[in-house]
Amino acid sequence: VQLQASGGGLVQAGDSLRLSCAASKRTGSNNGMGWFRQALGKERDFVARINWNGGITDYADSVKGRFTISRDRAKNTVYLQMNSLRPEDTAVYYCAVHRTPVGSSTPGGYVYWGQGTLVTVSS
Repeated sequence: VQLQASGGGLVQAGDSLRLSCAASKRTGSNNGMGWFRQALGKERDFVARINWNGGITDYADSVKGRFTISRDRAKNTVYLQMNSLRPEDTAVYYCAVHRTPVGSSTPGGYVYWGQGTLVTVSS
């Protein structure tokens, strides 16, 4: 399984971006998926996760109300809509496929990871 993340870029504070993560095979369509991010010199942090059918989502407190995770199972793609971006959102964003249909807020249990896409938010 390959995960291709895209949509990152350089934006100003208050702008929006939508990240996409496409899986190369049907594997993942029945799995929970998540987004994590890693700022320079920091650990990889949880951002959001979604269960297999999109009925359950979960967010880090720092992004609640600003970010929305969604998925299109027919396209085997998960999205992260990011609004009201802040400089502290600057990081490399990674998508991942969990080994269960639920997903989790911790990196453990995610079996496939994308290559990451860089989001830079200027003040």
